[in-house]
Amino acid sequence: MSYRNGLARPVQKLERSLSVNSNCSSNNGVRPLVPSPPPSSPAPTRAKPVSPSRPASATGRRTPQRNSRYESGVSSRVRVAVRLRPRNAEEIVADADFADCIELQPELKRLKIRKNNWDCETYEFDEVLTDFSSQKRVYEVVAKPVVESVLEGYNGTIMAYGQTGTGKTFTLGRLGEEDIADRGIMVRAMEDILADISPEQDSITVSYLQLYMETVLDLLVPGKDNIPIVEDPKTGDVSLPGATAVEIWDQTSFLDLLQTGEANRFAANTKLNTESSRSHAILMVNVKKHVKGKGGDLILTNENGLGVHMSKGFCPPMVRKSKLVVVDLAGSERLDKSGSEGHALEEAKSINLSLTSLGKCINALAEGSSHIPIRDSKLTRLLRDSFGGTARTSLVITIGPSPRHRGETMSTIMFGQRAMKVENMVKLKEEFDYKSLCRRLDMELEKRVSEIERQGKLLLDVEEKLQERLEETKRAERNLESALEKMAAERARYHKEHIEVLESLENERAERQKMENQLQSTMQDMQHHREVFDPCNQLKSEILELKLQLDKEVQLRQQAEKELSALKSGLTKIESTSPEGQEALILSRRLEDEMKQRKNLEEEIQQLRNQLTQVTLQADEAKRIVSGRISFGSESHKSFASVNHNIDTSANLNTSGRPQEHVGLQKVLSLLDSADLDVRVHAVKVVANLAAEEVNQEKIVEAGGLHSMLMLLSSTEDETIRRVAAGAIANLAMNETNQELIMSEGGITLLSKTADDAEDPQTLRMVAGAIANLCGNDKLQLKLRDEGGIKALLSMVKSNHPDVLAQVARGIANFAKCESRGAVQGSKPARSLLIDEGALPWIVANASNEASPIRRHIELALCHLAQKDVNGKDLVAGGALWELIRISRECSREDIRMLAHRMLISSSVFQAELRRLHIVL
Repeated sequence: MSYRNGLARPVQKLERSLSVNSNCSSNNGVRPLVPSPPPSSPAPTRAKPVSPSRPASATGRRTPQRNSRYESGVSSRVRVAVRLRPRNAEEIVADADFADCIELQPELKRLKIRKNNWDCETYEFDEVLTDFSSQKRVYEVVAKPVVESVLEGYNGTIMAYGQTGTGKTFTLGRLGEEDIADRGIMVRAMEDILADISPEQDSITVSYLQLYMETVLDLLVPGKDNIPIVEDPKTGDVSLPGATAVEIWDQTSFLDLLQTGEANRFAANTKLNTESSRSHAILMVNVKKHVKGKGGDLILTNENGLGVHMSKGFCPPMVRKSKLVVVDLAGSERLDKSGSEGHALEEAKSINLSLTSLGKCINALAEGSSHIPIRDSKLTRLLRDSFGGTARTSLVITIGPSPRHRGETMSTIMFGQRAMKVENMVKLKEEFDYKSLCRRLDMELEKRVSEIERQGKLLLDVEEKLQERLEETKRAERNLESALEKMAAERARYHKEHIEVLESLENERAERQKMENQLQSTMQDMQHHREVFDPCNQLKSEILELKLQLDKEVQLRQQAEKELSALKSGLTKIESTSPEGQEALILSRRLEDEMKQRKNLEEEIQQLRNQLTQVTLQADEAKRIVSGRISFGSESHKSFASVNHNIDTSANLNTSGRPQEHVGLQKVLSLLDSADLDVRVHAVKVVANLAAEEVNQEKIVEAGGLHSMLMLLSSTEDETIRRVAAGAIANLAMNETNQELIMSEGGITLLSKTADDAEDPQTLRMVAGAIANLCGNDKLQLKLRDEGGIKALLSMVKSNHPDVLAQVARGIANFAKCESRGAVQGSKPARSLLIDEGALPWIVANASNEASPIRRHIELALCHLAQKDVNGKDLVAGGALWELIRISRECSREDIRMLAHRMLISSSVFQAELRRLHIVL
């Protein structure tokens, strides 16, 4: 049963309550967060209705039968839905070896969490949303019932709770700018509210706040901070009079408001989430809606003290004032997993403290405790109406699928279970709209007076028109008589034509019967003729003659083969008796042996090709599994496992297995020297994809795979082999030990030569990626510069391909980072090798590149170069100071922006130049 169908409307006047859905269980032991008024004191602002038995004149004052009121309230349990976030790319790789710890049963509204391999626990919720659930589905089951109740005049709360990075902000605050299907609960709720209200009579005001470090801040006007929380001592309602309230009339203004608020909200980059919210966001929507009251007697007292009785069907205007609160809680996090430190650590402590206070309140409400610690935190004070109060509350808890966060997932589930035990007393607030009633009565009076005047004026006109109509009616009667005469004549003509048509149809039917009889007789004659002249007997005789001829031909062929065999035996005897014949016989036998050996070799080569092709055909699935490394799309995850297994056990495999199980690493490396180009291409692709897995790299290096890849760069001229070999070297260069081996074998020289010769952008991307990985090693910087690595990296920018430029920017950022790390560790200060090699002009020119990967790496490189004071003058002369100022003000990433600001204020060279230019940070 839907929430709207669950609204019960009793017969009694002025009594309209909100029923509870039949599937919501209640807990009688739960105490509301807002204490109810004592029985001796009546509810505030509620007028006692006049008994129907009392006469209207008994009221000695102006006593309307309807007045501003709060209904007594109906118990309504907090509804809780659980939503599972899909796996991200990091979890797909990190959790590949772990079994799923969460099993969803949405049709039963159950969730199972596995504690170990043999034990699991089951929990039930009001709704269970899988990782494939759409934003529309989430809104309909979680938020839409609350929004409908808000439009009916009840307060409502929608809240998201869960670990950081599990999709709370995505569920609530997604704007859907790129895809409208991704719109969150805030946007969809406002769409329904705007569709239900009347712009001429109703109004909507919105406030957007955040609770940061136990301080209430205004997200729409950042200057407003430390906004006080005011509680009504009579009703217990919580309000924020200092918050900015914006009136909303359309969806566009609301989206602009949300964008402004999200831009001012505090966020930080943690290990668990790149855009982790560091504050609780609270969206408050106040709805004032005018509705028509129920029909009934309304008695008002005039100036003379006489009662004025309105008609029974009169419906006085009513005003419903309701409030929708959408709360995006900051994610709970463990410090050892999030890696928060410094100011972020203090933020995490404040977040966890406020969430702990909220959990204590919910525990106290669920257990029926006599004391509810609502004043332990400002968050619980703001939500006192949502848990145990008078609002209809819907909670969505978000969890992640990774088994590494089982503890946080279990804590979130238990929070939702306890919240389901909390019950609220939902109440409706209505009041008379006296001003609207007065305006309506005045307008009605003016309308009636003008209507009477107009009716009197139009009465004469109506009489004149009636006379004209009478004359027109007489003319119409005469015309009707003539038309009836014409219709009678036409009817007679049509009747005659109908008789003629029936006669013609009867003649056609007789003719058709005659033709059918002739056709039947003809068919019988043809059947008789077919039986007399059947051609099957003639065909059978011809087939028999052909079989006899075929048998004769077979006998003649066998006789000819016997004669040929006799001739060959005679020839062999003649050859064996003469020396020349014996020598020819020996040569023929040798030739036959060589042909057999050649055939065996061809079969072995074909078998190897089939094996490589089989491994290559399984590569399509690996493109979707392997991410974050350089891959060439030739092996799938299954083939990686089979080839890795063959590296250790290829010698022990039997010959009855699958073809790819015969391919060991040594055999694949030996195929790199094959004369067949296709075989070499397939072999180098196999090695490159094996190198993409970290577990295979050590075995590849021990088997000489790194040396073979380097040799291919120096010896081959095929562009595909060079591109794939460079990619394999780039994958192997992610390991520090392999980096030293590559440098010791002259790898940087070979990579530089490949960069000079290559024209394909993808080959240049692979080479640039390998050099960029080598740039991240502190020990190899001087050697990398001496062997031309930096020059090779800068020479590849001439391609202007965005992928190549991104790898070049990454290498420069890695190199600058190593230099700044050495300066921090106390090494001898020296001018940057990048500046010596002439990289600064390119860095400055691309600091504002439109491609975000290139721009981000260049911004990091500039910040790291600025950490060494000895580079200050070169940076100022090269124009890098202006880019650092821009980065400190406009960079989208807060960590880079803060780093640039710190470099500008800590460098004496920069400070002197800023003073000279009269620039204030």
